[in-house]
Amino acid sequence: MLADKVSGNLVGTFLLLPEHLRLGTWELLCGWSRRSGERVEPRLALQIVHEAALCNHALRRVRSLSQRGFELANGLPFVASDPAIHRLLDAHTLDEAQALQIALGRIRRASGHFPGRLVALDPHRIRSYSRRQMRRRKDGPQGQALKVSQTFFAVDVETRQPLGFTLTSSGPSVTQASPELLRMVQAILNPSPGQTLLLADTEHYADDLIAHVQRQTPFDLLTPAPRHSRVTRALEALPDAAFTPRWAGFATTKTPFGLEDSAAEPALLFVQQEGEPPGPTTRRAFLCTADRPEADDLAQHYPLRWHAEEFFNLDDALGWDKARTLNLHIRYGLMTLALLAQAAVHQLRQRLPHPLRTWTAEHLATALLQGLDGDLRVCGDTLLVTYYNAPSADQLRRHFSGLPDRLPREGVDPRIPWLYDLKLDFRFR
Repeated sequence: MLADKVSGNLVGTFLLLPEHLRLGTWELLCGWSRRSGERVEPRLALQIVHEAALCNHALRRVRSLSQRGFELANGLPFVASDPAIHRLLDAHTLDEAQALQIALGRIRRASGHFPGRLVALDPHRIRSYSRRQMRRRKDGPQGQALKVSQTFFAVDVETRQPLGFTLTSSGPSVTQASPELLRMVQAILNPSPGQTLLLADTEHYADDLIAHVQRQTPFDLLTPAPRHSRVTRALEALPDAAFTPRWAGFATTKTPFGLEDSAAEPALLFVQQEGEPPGPTTRRAFLCTADRPEADDLAQHYPLRWHAEEFFNLDDALGWDKARTLNLHIRYGLMTLALLAQAAVHQLRQRLPHPLRTWTAEHLATALLQGLDGDLRVCGDTLLVTYYNAPSADQLRRHFSGLPDRLPREGVDPRIPWLYDLKLDFRFR
């Protein structure tokens, strides 16, 4: 196939190949699959990564992906069937998927994808229509109890990039699932005590979880305190003079607070007061496991927690928007490989002009990865990809032309190990 010229509208997938070389995707897939590069398993895994990047995991059931360049991006002469992909995922465990997440997270941290100072813990529950018997959960007190598939993400809120996730059935609570996620985040960041602040929601206000963070992790935790009687009494006992005005209508203070009947050590309540005494005021409390500057955490850091939702709005179509199977080890592997797709797409976005870099993953996949007409041909030791209708071609040319010379200057081997060690270059016509 490489000896012939290949033409199609899926050669846009080759834009991800330089990002795979920069990330070390191939080495990660060989390690996860426990197979050398000559075997088919790493190539099947690469197909899963590219299918995630296309945001359509059932695409090969809808129409054939062959003869348009997609299979060649995976180093295969064919598009693998669903049973072959199922057998690949079924052969790997949850521990192996977690090890892949940790290895990818360390590479991304070293590459500057996230600083790891402010990390949001965010439960991401996906409605399930399975006929299995399982625990049902409500989305709020007035919501309907539904079957759900539970994922728990850690997202760097400064860059809106995921560090990793853990996956459970609908049974475990946030308190039960979070320690495993925190272990993975700690393995990725390796922070000093107090270096990383975890931004949680009220669901994480649990005695056992707070005790775990205090005693077994180097993290600080900041979570809203529910308005139960002990918190309410603590708020009412604070005099107006205890608050430090920060700006008009906003003041803060902090006060010691012990959790009742808990193994957790005494913590602090960070309290914000809105309004100006002697007029009416409103107080809201947050529990923090460490003595930190409360004004910065309340006014600047905690509002950034909602950037985790921006990550889901932008990238959840890569593999975290639907629960396609409830076999946890298969889903764990599938969703972990989607993290590799997300990392490569993120790097690709940095080389795209506005507004292309702000597109959702689904829009980017439709308009760019499977929306470019092009062809592939081998010229000497180089695989040459030509695009004929690329948007903002001048900008793309600056980043993708001359890759055999550009990548070595970045300290990256320009050869593609899954394509006969050919180098890669692009032309835009």
